[in-house]
Amino acid sequence: MLFINKINDKLLLERFKTLHDIDSYFNNDMTPYMELRLFDKGELIYKSNEEIDYFYFLVKGKCKVYTLLKNGKSLLLRFYNPLMVMGDLEFISGCTANCNVEAVHSCTFIAIPIDIIRNKAKDDAVFLGHICKTLAEKLATSAVSNSINLLYPLENRLASYILALSSEEDISTSLKGIVAEKFTEVAELLGTSYRHLLRVINKLCEQKIIAKDGNSLIILDYEKLEDLAGDLYE
Repeated sequence: MLFINKINDKLLLERFKTLHDIDSYFNNDMTPYMELRLFDKGELIYKSNEEIDYFYFLVKGKCKVYTLLKNGKSLLLRFYNPLMVMGDLEFISGCTANCNVEAVHSCTFIAIPIDIIRNKAKDDAVFLGHICKTLAEKLATSAVSNSINLLYPLENRLASYILALSSEEDISTSLKGIVAEKFTEVAELLGTSYRHLLRVINKLCEQKIIAKDGNSLIILDYEKLEDLAGDLYE
């Protein structure tokens, strides 16, 4: 199979390996099996209920993780930042992907074929120790995520979502960050109605925290938005 998102740059691979100390995740040298892969904004890295081909280390960028509910709607779980391991649950359970993972901005990964991981790392005590740690962290985060929609007003959840979608490059611009998303999709991900979302957006606009321009949200007051957001989805 030909992957157009593969980056053939050994020096860049080594740089990311060193930066994130990827070798410390394994007892044996897995470098020969590592590849760099790039996903553009909006591309799915994993799709719910589909087999995964690669075990990933997110080394640059940000992903959003959301689940598909039985009623066909989506619900935001969290965002992934470097360094995040992806494929650990599927490796342990042998199941298909249990949620969608989508690139928020351009994302770079160190990828290892999942079959290689299953064959060469299944008895690696160092690797399994790291997997236990990442799974425990994700379990703890999942418990928090499950309570967010119940315990936090939409105002806080929306603020956190906007900040997560805005890149450092956006924040450095004169417009203080532009986030372009379909509001119907945002409402679904945040577990609310379209009308309620618009009410909250209008409220934040009245407070001069954000401004609305079509389907784009412009961050006017980054500090106030941060105060509202906390780190709900991080």
